[in-house]
Amino acid sequence: MYDEADPIDDRPMGRAMRRGLMCLCPACGSARVLKGYLKVRESCPNCDEDLSHQRTDDGPAYLTILIVGHLMIPLMAAAFVAYRPEPWQMIALFGTATVALSLILLPMMKGLMVAIQWSRRMHGFGALAGAND
Repeated sequence: MYDEADPIDDRPMGRAMRRGLMCLCPACGSARVLKGYLKVRESCPNCDEDLSHQRTDDGPAYLTILIVGHLMIPLMAAAFVAYRPEPWQMIALFGTATVALSLILLPMMKGLMVAIQWSRRMHGFGALAGAND
Protein backbone atom coordinates (compact mmCIF):
# COMPACT_ATOMS: atom_id res chain seq x y z
CA MET A 1 0.00 0.00 0.00
CA TYR A 2 2.67 2.48 0.97
CA ASP A 3 5.73 3.22 -1.08
CA GLU A 4 7.64 4.24 2.01
CA ALA A 5 9.81 1.66 3.71
CA ASP A 6 7.73 0.48 6.65
CA PRO A 7 9.76 -0.12 9.79
CA ILE A 8 9.31 -3.45 11.53
CA ASP A 9 6.20 -3.31 13.68
CA ASP A 10 7.88 -3.32 17.07
CA ARG A 11 4.62 -2.35 18.78
CA PRO A 12 2.08 -5.08 17.95
CA MET A 13 -1.49 -3.85 18.40
CA GLY A 14 -2.85 -7.09 19.90
CA ARG A 15 -0.27 -7.30 22.65
CA ALA A 16 -0.64 -3.60 23.43
CA MET A 17 -4.44 -3.93 23.62
CA ARG A 18 -4.24 -6.91 25.99
CA ARG A 19 -1.87 -5.02 28.23
CA GLY A 20 -4.05 -1.92 28.02
CA LEU A 21 -7.18 -3.83 29.05
CA MET A 22 -5.28 -5.01 32.12
CA CYS A 23 -4.21 -1.38 32.75
CA LEU A 24 -0.55 -2.32 32.31
CA CYS A 25 2.17 -0.40 30.52
CA PRO A 26 1.83 -1.10 26.78
CA ALA A 27 5.61 -1.18 26.38
CA CYS A 28 6.75 -3.53 29.15
CA GLY A 29 3.50 -4.99 30.49
CA SER A 30 4.65 -5.09 34.08
CA ALA A 31 3.72 -1.75 35.70
CA ARG A 32 0.29 -0.16 35.99
CA VAL A 33 -0.37 2.63 33.51
CA LEU A 34 -2.93 4.29 35.79
CA LYS A 35 -2.13 6.13 38.98
CA GLY A 36 -5.32 6.03 41.01
CA TYR A 37 -8.62 5.35 39.27
CA LEU A 38 -8.25 7.18 35.92
CA LYS A 39 -5.10 9.32 36.12
CA VAL A 40 -2.47 8.19 33.61
CA ARG A 41 1.11 8.18 34.87
CA GLU A 42 3.59 10.54 33.24
CA SER A 43 5.92 7.60 32.60
CA CYS A 44 6.13 3.91 33.37
CA PRO A 45 7.93 3.31 36.68
CA ASN A 46 9.43 0.08 35.30
CA CYS A 47 10.65 0.89 31.77
CA ASP A 48 10.44 4.73 31.82
CA GLU A 49 8.23 4.80 28.69
CA ASP A 50 6.85 8.33 28.39
CA LEU A 51 3.05 8.12 28.68
CA SER A 52 2.43 11.86 28.87
CA HIS A 53 1.57 11.98 25.16
CA GLN A 54 -1.74 10.17 25.62
CA ARG A 55 -4.88 12.03 24.54
CA THR A 56 -7.73 9.77 25.60
CA ASP A 57 -10.15 12.61 26.46
CA ASP A 58 -13.75 11.28 26.32
CA GLY A 59 -12.99 8.13 24.32
CA PRO A 60 -13.01 5.70 27.26
CA ALA A 61 -16.35 7.05 28.47
CA TYR A 62 -17.90 6.64 25.01
CA LEU A 63 -16.60 3.08 24.70
CA THR A 64 -17.85 2.24 28.19
CA ILE A 65 -21.33 3.61 27.43
CA LEU A 66 -21.40 1.67 24.15
CA ILE A 67 -20.43 -1.63 25.79
CA VAL A 68 -22.62 -1.26 28.88
CA GLY A 69 -25.60 -0.21 26.78
CA HIS A 70 -25.24 -3.14 24.43
CA LEU A 71 -25.03 -5.53 27.37
CA MET A 72 -27.72 -4.11 29.63
CA ILE A 73 -30.54 -3.32 27.16
CA PRO A 74 -30.97 -6.94 25.95
CA LEU A 75 -30.70 -8.20 29.53
CA MET A 76 -33.34 -5.73 30.66
CA ALA A 77 -35.66 -6.72 27.83
CA ALA A 78 -35.18 -10.44 28.51
CA ALA A 79 -35.74 -10.00 32.25
CA PHE A 80 -38.88 -7.99 31.63
CA VAL A 81 -40.34 -10.51 29.19
CA ALA A 82 -39.45 -13.54 31.33
CA TYR A 83 -40.27 -12.30 34.84
CA ARG A 84 -42.38 -9.12 34.53
CA PRO A 85 -40.76 -7.47 37.58
CA GLU A 86 -42.07 -4.28 39.12
CA PRO A 87 -40.55 -1.03 37.79
CA TRP A 88 -38.74 -0.33 41.07
CA GLN A 89 -37.15 -3.79 40.90
CA MET A 90 -35.94 -3.16 37.36
CA ILE A 91 -34.52 0.22 38.34
CA ALA A 92 -32.82 -1.15 41.45
CA LEU A 93 -31.31 -4.19 39.78
CA PHE A 94 -30.30 -2.81 36.42
CA GLY A 95 -29.39 0.63 37.72
CA THR A 96 -26.96 -0.91 40.18
CA ALA A 97 -25.60 -3.34 37.59
CA THR A 98 -25.13 -0.53 35.05
CA VAL A 99 -23.23 1.67 37.48
CA ALA A 100 -21.08 -1.23 38.71
CA LEU A 101 -20.24 -2.41 35.19
CA SER A 102 -19.42 1.14 34.11
CA LEU A 103 -17.08 1.64 37.07
CA ILE A 104 -15.33 -1.65 36.28
CA LEU A 105 -14.96 -1.01 32.54
CA LEU A 106 -13.94 2.67 32.58
CA PRO A 107 -10.31 2.18 33.72
CA MET A 108 -9.96 -0.77 31.35
CA MET A 109 -11.12 1.37 28.42
CA LYS A 110 -8.73 4.15 29.47
CA GLY A 111 -5.83 1.68 29.47
CA LEU A 112 -6.99 0.32 26.12
CA MET A 113 -7.08 3.79 24.53
CA VAL A 114 -3.60 4.64 25.84
CA ALA A 115 -2.27 1.31 24.53
CA ILE A 116 -3.78 1.83 21.07
CA GLN A 117 -2.30 5.32 20.85
CA TRP A 118 1.09 3.99 21.95
CA SER A 119 0.96 1.07 19.50
CA ARG A 120 0.03 3.25 16.53
CA ARG A 121 2.52 5.98 17.55
CA MET A 122 -0.20 8.62 17.86
CA HIS A 123 0.03 12.04 19.57
CA GLY A 124 3.76 12.08 20.21
CA PHE A 125 4.25 8.38 20.96
CA GLY A 126 5.99 8.17 17.58
CA ALA A 127 9.47 9.14 18.74
CA LEU A 128 11.96 6.42 17.90
CA ALA A 129 13.63 4.58 20.77
CA GLY A 130 16.97 6.39 20.70
CA ALA A 131 15.62 9.81 19.70
CA ASN A 132 15.52 11.30 23.19
CA ASP A 133 18.89 10.03 24.44
